[in-house]
Amino acid sequence: MEEASPYSLVDICLIVLATDLERFCSERQDGTLCLHELGSFPQEVADRLLQMMTVHGKLNDRTVGIFQGTQMQLKQVCIRKANISAAAFQKAFCHHRIIELDATGVGVTLTIPDILNSLGSSPWTRQHLQCLVLNSGNLLLEEAVLPRFSQLIGLRVLSVSNIPFQNRDLADVALLPRLESLDISNTSVSDLSALLACKDRLKSLTMHYLKCLTMPTPQVLEIIRELKGLVHLDISDDQQFTSDLAFHLLQQTDILPNILSLDISGGKQITDEAVEAFIRQRPAMQFVGLLATDAGYSDFFTSDPSLMVAGGANVSQISEALRRYSERVCFMKEALIRLFTQTFYMQITKPAVLKLVAVGMRNHPLDLPVQFTASACTLNLTRQGLALGMPVRLLSEVIHLLLKALKNFPNNQQLQKNCLLSLTNARILQDVPFNRFDAAKFVMKWLCKHENPNMQTMAVSVISILALQLSPEQTAQLKAELFIVVRELLAIVKQKTSENLEDITLTFTLRALWNLTDESPATCMHFVENQGLAIFVQVLETFPSESTIQTRVLGLLNNVAEVKELSSELMMSSLMTHVSRLLHSVEMEVSYFAAGIISHLIPLGEEAWTLSGFQRSTILDDLYMTVLKWPSPSCKMVALVTYRSFKSFFPLLSNFAVFEIQLWALWAMHHVCSKNPTKYCRMLMEEGGLQLLEDIRDHAQAEPHVHQIAVSILVDFHMHFMSYRKSSGSKVPLQT
Repeated sequence: MEEASPYSLVDICLIVLATDLERFCSERQDGTLCLHELGSFPQEVADRLLQMMTVHGKLNDRTVGIFQGTQMQLKQVCIRKANISAAAFQKAFCHHRIIELDATGVGVTLTIPDILNSLGSSPWTRQHLQCLVLNSGNLLLEEAVLPRFSQLIGLRVLSVSNIPFQNRDLADVALLPRLESLDISNTSVSDLSALLACKDRLKSLTMHYLKCLTMPTPQVLEIIRELKGLVHLDISDDQQFTSDLAFHLLQQTDILPNILSLDISGGKQITDEAVEAFIRQRPAMQFVGLLATDAGYSDFFTSDPSLMVAGGANVSQISEALRRYSERVCFMKEALIRLFTQTFYMQITKPAVLKLVAVGMRNHPLDLPVQFTASACTLNLTRQGLALGMPVRLLSEVIHLLLKALKNFPNNQQLQKNCLLSLTNARILQDVPFNRFDAAKFVMKWLCKHENPNMQTMAVSVISILALQLSPEQTAQLKAELFIVVRELLAIVKQKTSENLEDITLTFTLRALWNLTDESPATCMHFVENQGLAIFVQVLETFPSESTIQTRVLGLLNNVAEVKELSSELMMSSLMTHVSRLLHSVEMEVSYFAAGIISHLIPLGEEAWTLSGFQRSTILDDLYMTVLKWPSPSCKMVALVTYRSFKSFFPLLSNFAVFEIQLWALWAMHHVCSKNPTKYCRMLMEEGGLQLLEDIRDHAQAEPHVHQIAVSILVDFHMHFMSYRKSSGSKVPLQT
C-alpha cells in the first residue's frame, strides 16, 4: 500500500511548496499569489499540487491565484470543501482545459450557479468537460432555478447529490448526449420519468434517499426496466427511508439484464434467498451492497471470491462497505460497529483496514459516533504487536486524527480512554511522528481528572516517554499543566511510599518526574514547592536497596541540582546521608547520579555548605576516589544516560580549583560521547564545549586524570567528526 513506501520526490517537493507557498510566490496587486518561476508545471504535477492544497486546507482566494495564467496546466480539478469566491474560481480555473471537476461541499461563497455559469463561459469546457461532481453544493434563495446542465454537452459523469436538484433539472440533464453516469441521491426529484430520455446511454444510476419521490414502486420499477443498459444501480437507504423498492426489485426476473453492480444496503425485508436468486439469474454480477440488511451471511456471499459484497458478515465485507460508503455517515457508523466486533480478537495485521478507518475519521470529523467507534477499531487494529506491521505513515495519520477528535469532543471520556490506550503502544510512542505536545497536554489533563489505578498507570507511562520527546520550549508552554501534574505525580509517589508498595505505577511515576524535570527549571521549581525533596528522602528510606528506584530518584535530583537557583535547596542533611551512601553503591548508575548531585552542589562554595556532619573536603575526596574506581567511560550502564545539552557541565569544566567535579563532568561527557558520538560530538561543537576541553588539555596545572579524559574526548571527536567537518566546512580543531 502507498503508506508502506517513502514519499515520492515529487510529493516531497509539492508538500514543501503547498505548506510554505508564500516563500515561493510574489503578490499581485489584487492580493493573489503568483509563483516566482516562469516555467510551467506538467499537467499531472499541477493536478496533484491542487489536490494537496485542497486536502490540507490551503486553498483560498489568495493561494488559488497560482493557477491563473499558463504556468499550471490543469486537467483534473479537485476543490472539495474549499472556501473560494466565484471570482477566484473563474480566474483560476476556467481558462484551463478541464475534463474533471470535483466541487463537493465548497464554501457558501461559491454557489452551484456560479460554477455552472463559469464553466459555461468556456467554449472548450462546454465541449470537453467529462466529469462534474457538485455534491452538497450551495444555492442562494434567489438562485432557486439552476442554470442549464445541458450546455455542458461533453458530460459523461454527473453527481448532484444533496442539493436542491429538481424534476426540471433532471429533464435538462437527461438531454446530455454522452451522459453515462448519474447520481441524484438526496435531491428534490419527485418523478423519474425524464430518465427515459437517456435510457439508451445511461450505464450507472445512483439514487438513494429520494425523499421527495411521489411515484409508486411499480412505476419506478417500470422506469428501471427501461434502463436496459445499466451496469450499476444504487438504491441503498442509509436514512431510514421506508422504501420497499429493493424488496420488489429482487422479485423481478425481466429487469436489469446487464447489471454488474447492485447496491441495496439498508433495504427492508432483504433475505439471502432473494438476493441469491437474483444474482444467479445474472451470473455476470460482480458486486452487491447488503450492509444493514439481513442478507449476506450465507456461504453464497462469504465464499465466492468473484463476488464483492459490502456487508457485515466478515472483515472482507466490512472493508468493502468502508471503502464504498466513506462519505455516507450512517453506513460508516454501521460498518465501524461491525468492524469493532470482528477485530476484538484480531491477531493479523490489517493495514488496509486501518486505512479505511482513517478515511472515515477524516471524512466525518464532527460526528461523535463515527469518531468514537473508529477510535475503538483503531485500538483493536494496533493493540499489542499488531502495530509493528503497520506503516509508520499510516499510524501517524491515525494518531493525528485521534488527537483531532479529542479537540472536537473534549468531554467524551470513552473517546479519551481509547486514545490514551492507543498512545500506550510502544511502537507508536517511539517510532511514529505525531504532535507530541498535544498528546502530552491531553495525557496530563487526563491524569489529573481520573483516579482509576489502571488508567493512571498507563497515563503515567505515556507521560514518562513523551516528556523526553518534548523540547524545553514545548515543556515551558505546558506551565499550567505541569504545575498540576507534578503535584499529582508526587501524590502517587507519596501514597506508594506510605504503603511500602514498589509496583510498576511507582516506577513509571518516578521516571515521569525525572523526565519532566530534565532541562526544565520551572518543573524543578514545582517539584521543590510541592515538598518533592522530603517525599524523595522518604522514598530512599523506604526502599534502601532498590537500585531502579534509587536511579530514578537520584536522576531527578541531578536535574534539580543543575538549576542554580534551586541547588541550595538540596543542602539537607537527611538527603546528603543517602547521597553520600549511594555514592559507593555497587550499581554503576546509582553511584553515577549520586556523584552528579555532589558535583553540582560543591560549586556553591564553603559558605553555602551548611550540612552538619558532612565535611566538604571529605565529600570531595570520596567523589574523586569513587570516579577513579569506575570502569572506562565507554562502559555500559543499565539506565541509559542521555542529555539534551552539555551546558550544565560547563561551569564544572571551567572550575580548575575543584578538579574533582571536573573529573565527574568529563567522565559523564566521555561516556555519552562514546555511546552516541554522532549526537554528542555535534553537541560539543555547537554548544562551545570544545573550547573548554582544549582549555583543560592546555592547562599546565590540570589534574592528570582530568587531562587524560579531556584529551580522550578530543581524540574521539576527531575520529567521529571528520565527516561533519568536511560536509559543513566548519573549522574543527584536530590537535590532540
